[in-house]
Amino acid sequence: MLGVCTVVLAVWALAVAQSVFAPLAFALFIIAMVWPLQDRLQAGIPRLVALALTMMATILVVIVFASLVAWAAGRVGRFAVSDAARLQALYGQMTSWLEGHGIELAGVWANYFSPDQMLRLAQQVTARLNTAVSFLIVVFIYVLLGLLEVDDAGIRLRTWQHGKLGEVLLAGSAKTADKLRRYMLVRTLMSAITGLLVWGFAWLVGLPLAPEWGVIAFALNFIPFIGPLIATVFPTIFAIAQFESWQMAVVVFACLNVIQFIVGSYLEPRFVGNALSISPFIVLFAVFFWAFLWGLAGAFIGVPIVIALLTFCEENPSTRWISDLFGAPEPDRGGLA
Repeated sequence: MLGVCTVVLAVWALAVAQSVFAPLAFALFIIAMVWPLQDRLQAGIPRLVALALTMMATILVVIVFASLVAWAAGRVGRFAVSDAARLQALYGQMTSWLEGHGIELAGVWANYFSPDQMLRLAQQVTARLNTAVSFLIVVFIYVLLGLLEVDDAGIRLRTWQHGKLGEVLLAGSAKTADKLRRYMLVRTLMSAITGLLVWGFAWLVGLPLAPEWGVIAFALNFIPFIGPLIATVFPTIFAIAQFESWQMAVVVFACLNVIQFIVGSYLEPRFVGNALSISPFIVLFAVFFWAFLWGLAGAFIGVPIVIALLTFCEENPSTRWISDLFGAPEPDRGGLA
């Protein structure tokens, strides 16, 4: 009971103090990604210069990624506005058909798509963008200070005089960083494959904005399970408006789901899970659990957090049973591990 209460209180604290722990988790994740670059640069140039170059490279990657997503989303939004008349006509046809079968949508439209609701939605989007910018600023400050402390923290852990905690933290940190880098490599490759396949399929069937759908699929694939679902639904809605055929929309929806299932829901979880000694079930649980705690940010960072926890548990004999229980079966621990 004491252990259960401790876990419940820890989860409650993580949820309540999201503004504190979420930026810290992202900062540690980024430090694990970019530290090899910082380490190699400072071996040949002054430390502060290496730090400046590393931070510039990190910020550049984030800006390029955000710009691609903003470009694709903006193009989709402008296309929807320019095609509003046909979308409205399609909505009228759908409403008439549903009302003929006893399903009323007028009230739903009035409640959720009224001008007041649209204004409120725009305000919420603006507020979330401001929050995201503030979040990134805090994360980059943590990263900047953390990169300055990596060497000193390593020295302190190597000279730790109080038991073996220092050895566990040092070995666990090194292995976690290595696993996280391999995880992001696999995730990026799988996301690129998904984006290219979605792009190619949309181009073959004549769906507008094929490059944009590919970029959106690439970006959303970094959020396991949830992202691929969103990347499937929106092109299907546009297919309904473009082809004005429910049959073609079903084909688009089915094919996109096949792509997402093969690459995202079948190949990727098993490949990543076996390579990093994580059960595919735990990968799925991590996404939904951390999304529940921290929203979209938690959905992205959930799997890396579980990778770190299981790696540290593996380093300590008293907690190794947790890693054995929730990790991949022993015969599967080949791959990249």
